[in-house]
Amino acid sequence: MSDRFYLLVSVLVALVCIPAAGQSGGAYGAYSPYSVFGIGDLSREGTAYNKSMGGVGIASNSRRFINVMNPASVSVRDSSSFMADFGFVQKNTVFRQNNLRSGNNTFNMYDFVISFPIYRSSALMLGITPFSDIGYDIKLKQTDPDVIGNTGNITDNTYGEGSVYQMFIGGGATFWKRFSVGAQAIYYFGNLDKVYNRNFSDASFSSLNSGYSLLVRGFTGKFGLQYQQPLGNDLYMVFGATYRLQTNIKGHTIYYKNKNTSEIVDTLVYRDMVNGKDNKLRIAGELGVGISIKQGERWSAEFNYMVSDWRNSGMDKYEGYGVSGASVFSASVSHSFRAGFEIVPNRNDIRYYLRRCAYRAGAFYEQAYYKIDGNRVDSFGVTLGVTLPVFRLYNGLTIGVEAGQRGSLRTNMTRERYVSFVVGFNIFDIWFQKTQYH
Repeated sequence: MSDRFYLLVSVLVALVCIPAAGQSGGAYGAYSPYSVFGIGDLSREGTAYNKSMGGVGIASNSRRFINVMNPASVSVRDSSSFMADFGFVQKNTVFRQNNLRSGNNTFNMYDFVISFPIYRSSALMLGITPFSDIGYDIKLKQTDPDVIGNTGNITDNTYGEGSVYQMFIGGGATFWKRFSVGAQAIYYFGNLDKVYNRNFSDASFSSLNSGYSLLVRGFTGKFGLQYQQPLGNDLYMVFGATYRLQTNIKGHTIYYKNKNTSEIVDTLVYRDMVNGKDNKLRIAGELGVGISIKQGERWSAEFNYMVSDWRNSGMDKYEGYGVSGASVFSASVSHSFRAGFEIVPNRNDIRYYLRRCAYRAGAFYEQAYYKIDGNRVDSFGVTLGVTLPVFRLYNGLTIGVEAGQRGSLRTNMTRERYVSFVVGFNIFDIWFQKTQYH
């Protein structure tokens, strides 16, 4: 059978295995105490190409890479070209709150996307990528001597895990060689578990186990456009915009509470709440705008701004998503500012390999979609990356690194400092080409 047949089989296997790998027991797509809130940590969209440039992509269009951030960009390509992209991310985080310190490492596959032409200046792309992740594990021991003197040692343990994925199919077309439009259909699916346990060392006391199992389903759409204005001398300015519609979260919210002894498990509470149109639980819409300037395929610079209003999402009110405790969680408006730069010294250099590589740098600043005790949770960081050409055409291996911080030590908040590494594989081939014999 042909190599392309095996490639298509690999695509189908990957689409099945990515969610399974991300939701296996003990495997965290993300790990952070902030992921306890709402739907968890929202993943920064994009392939290794986008991630190594600060997360930009709204005004990007390139024949060399799939840009999932704006569906309008998919039509800018070589005719008869087939492309695929998948990658891995590894993150190392150090947490600090007052005098307490801890660390954690995670590893995960973050996306799989394929793209191919449809007719003339139109093309299609489809894939799967994480939308949000939950991952935390917090243990506390009761130290009050008046309490443990009567009950023995008490250990409270709260943990959560799970991911919500977005599977999408989208297409785009270019008109008059300058104006491109595109649209995506997006399906959200996943399971999120938030668990609380209280254990007693004295067997005469019953341990308690309670939590929420959140089954998330949803369907929405995303629209994009790009306009490319020539400036002369192979110089172009590109304007881009995207808008993702808000959508109701469907599925189930299950709350349970059990009393456990060494031999018996008693169910105290079990509620299965069906999410519907009347629950006012939503994934917020998102508006993004971007501008870039580029000189052919030698260099480009881009700036993006994105805003998403979660105040009416119900995340801070609906059972299982809102969090009750010492901290007050409230849904807010998220803002994101991103900038990136790419340069290729000489793509056609046949003598020096490093001159054919694409070098990138970027920076970002973001405000989370929630507040803690009325305080914003801000993130900022810098990125570096390189794409190494592999074999012929535009096949490449992208390696990126990101260093950043989320939160601060103010008002008893947790500060996260991290370094993450991404590795992306860009596959490029020419399809639907007749073989000529001489």
